[in-house]
Amino acid sequence: MEWSCVILMGGPGAGKGTQAKRLEAALDIPQISTGEIFRENLKQETELGQLARTFMDRGELVPDEVTVAMVKERISRPDCARGVLFDGFPRTVAQAAALDELLAAMGTEVTIVPYIHVDQDVLLQRLSGRRTCRQCGRMYHILFNPPQVEGVCDVCGGELYQRADDAEETQQRRIAVYFEQTAPLIETYRERGLLVEIDGEQSIDAVFQDLLAAVQKAV
Repeated sequence: MEWSCVILMGGPGAGKGTQAKRLEAALDIPQISTGEIFRENLKQETELGQLARTFMDRGELVPDEVTVAMVKERISRPDCARGVLFDGFPRTVAQAAALDELLAAMGTEVTIVPYIHVDQDVLLQRLSGRRTCRQCGRMYHILFNPPQVEGVCDVCGGELYQRADDAEETQQRRIAVYFEQTAPLIETYRERGLLVEIDGEQSIDAVFQDLLAAVQKAV
């Protein structure tokens, strides 16, 4: 397999994180999320981390060039010798253009962009159905992983509640922001013939098999 750049896309609640971990193991290339890169740079107080913090402390968005510089450093490490699996990056057309420049300088390009497609109504159902135990923190889902007794934790008998960030209104906003931000990016990759849509409303195993088949065909 030549060096591969896989960009996994999907709305919040599409199961992207779960599938990224499985793909990482199957393809033997690291899953890279900008959230993890940021946390690492901030924790280690690298030069880029300190630069990012100056923007964050002012309540400003970290500029794309800082994010891309962190990505550049990350993919230069030995564990990326066979390729990378991006999870949650790029998020915008501008970030995608910056990534293209970075890859071109390395003599390579984006290999494939699998997009786990799930209807927005289903995403909302998945995200707003979560419940958390006030006592032990165990998580449930009213549809997919319900407690034996409604509103009561199976483990400690504690009260189950819906966290504010799991509320339907909050999640609706989160989903809307994602699609507003990434819709142009999805279309850009579609026009370039890189986007492969995967039906994300199948079982987790079926989604994974479709993802793996699409990526293996591309690489």
